[in-house]
Amino acid sequence: ATSAPSVPRSAAPILPKAMAPSRISTLAKHVRAPQQELDIEDLAKRAWPEATAASSSCSSSGSCGDCGCSSGESQGAGLQALPVAAASPKPSFQDAKLPEIKNAEEYLASLRNRNVEVIVLGEVVKNFVDHPLVWPSVNCVAETYRLGSDDPELGTAIGFSGYRVSRFLHIAESAEDLVKQGLMQRELGRRTGSCFQRCVGMDASNAIWGTSYDIDQKHGTKYHERFRAFMAMCQSKNYVLGGAMTDAKGDRSVSAGKQDDPDMFVHVKSRKPDGTVVLSGCKMHQTGTLNSHWMLVMPGQRLEASEKAFAITCAVPVDAKGLTYIYGRQSCDLRAMEGSEIDQGNAKFGGQETIVIFEDVEVKPEHIFMDGETEFCQSLVERFTAYHRRSYICKAGLGDVMLGAAATVADYNGVAKASHIKDKIIEIAYLNENIGGTALAANYAGKAMPAGNFLPDVLLANICKHNVTKFPYEIARLTQDLAGGIVVTLPADKDFQHDVAGPLLEKFMKSKKGVSTEHRRRILRLIENMTMGRNAVGYLTESLHGAGSPMAQRVLIQRLMNLEHKKGLAKKLAGIVE
Repeated sequence: ATSAPSVPRSAAPILPKAMAPSRISTLAKHVRAPQQELDIEDLAKRAWPEATAASSSCSSSGSCGDCGCSSGESQGAGLQALPVAAASPKPSFQDAKLPEIKNAEEYLASLRNRNVEVIVLGEVVKNFVDHPLVWPSVNCVAETYRLGSDDPELGTAIGFSGYRVSRFLHIAESAEDLVKQGLMQRELGRRTGSCFQRCVGMDASNAIWGTSYDIDQKHGTKYHERFRAFMAMCQSKNYVLGGAMTDAKGDRSVSAGKQDDPDMFVHVKSRKPDGTVVLSGCKMHQTGTLNSHWMLVMPGQRLEASEKAFAITCAVPVDAKGLTYIYGRQSCDLRAMEGSEIDQGNAKFGGQETIVIFEDVEVKPEHIFMDGETEFCQSLVERFTAYHRRSYICKAGLGDVMLGAAATVADYNGVAKASHIKDKIIEIAYLNENIGGTALAANYAGKAMPAGNFLPDVLLANICKHNVTKFPYEIARLTQDLAGGIVVTLPADKDFQHDVAGPLLEKFMKSKKGVSTEHRRRILRLIENMTMGRNAVGYLTESLHGAGSPMAQRVLIQRLMNLEHKKGLAKKLAGIVE
């Protein structure tokens, strides 16, 4: 895609919220360098004017990627977006342009016959879409397009480009947009019982939108204009974007620039005269990147000025030369190759993680959105983690499935009316709504950033993610409690088909009158799948480590809880004058 011509910034006063046009284009079209250089601290004050003073040092023993901090920045309540040029009115759903990929079938077709090299179980697989281990994850992403067809108000949005696209490609223009993102994510969790793999790309695109703008304001670069053109191209195609932040990291006690092997972090290995950069390194735990069309590569931690080679943010096509994908194992994954649909628990949908190796991967200048501006890595990571931690509302969708499974298995066992059973089911609902509620609260409290897009409340986003590191485990424990020991001792489907074992199992696996043995087996296998099988990856371990492990959220909660102010509230009511 080519960049549109630059448009001068407007000198018009900022409109009240009720009068302001809703389009992102109105708030941030094409950025010009300011007349005088803006300091990053000044930009931070504009974004968070009520932020309390905090220590400039991070108490995390890890990197900014571990805690999501911004070295003293915090989020306050009010923001006046920087004035920028006006744009054309938003088209209606009926008048919006239709993108190249309009439905699940066209998405699936777009993945086939690409030059993508993935290693699965020690074998190189060229056309991975129909591989039995990979297909459930592909189908899970396809479900995001099906939602767009079934419920376009929830699953799609009118992008700044004028195309009606998946909401995962939409830049959030309001708190309402953030809320709709969350409602969409929870609904997809309900529909798939799995990780549908598009949240990282959505959150990365919103984080890069704002950070590229801020870099341009300070340095007079054209990153935001490039990113806007890239996103316009992606919206015209209705592509899937993956996000790549987590590096291999090597020795965690030293920073990126001090590693014995620089490939432990993705970095610029060399440059070409035309501005092309050549990347080398590795990105770990890449959710759904293989099922994407492009990946957004980002640094995963704060960097020193001497580590400019590692401060690279760019877009790379998934089938770029020099990329190798190594498919990650999942518990019970080989059941997908055994031929039994019942024993899989959830045969339709699953998640996906790969290790992505970069070996001399070339990136053209128009796809580079940060290149050496190390002072902005903190801001990028913090914004990404704010978006991504509230995105764990998807686990409330999976929790809805768990709640339903727990109630169903209790009913099948004939104990649904027992008071202690009811209490456990109530506890599951209580825990699950705490996840959903804090995520929605973070979205409703979202505020505009200088680039015009909206950022969720940082503190509440971290509260949401910290809940997610605990509550799904308790929900899983309670559900297994209700299911009984048979959830881990249930014989294979082939045993139920056996001439001798089958009739015996049908006799002794009976439960409440009117409940078939097959239905009981199916709900038990689903519980197994989500609490210890393939989809436990997304529901449990990803809940613990995704978007930063528990201490990452606790560090940020400590920084944002405004303790001195609250001590003052208590002292005032107690009549203490110091």
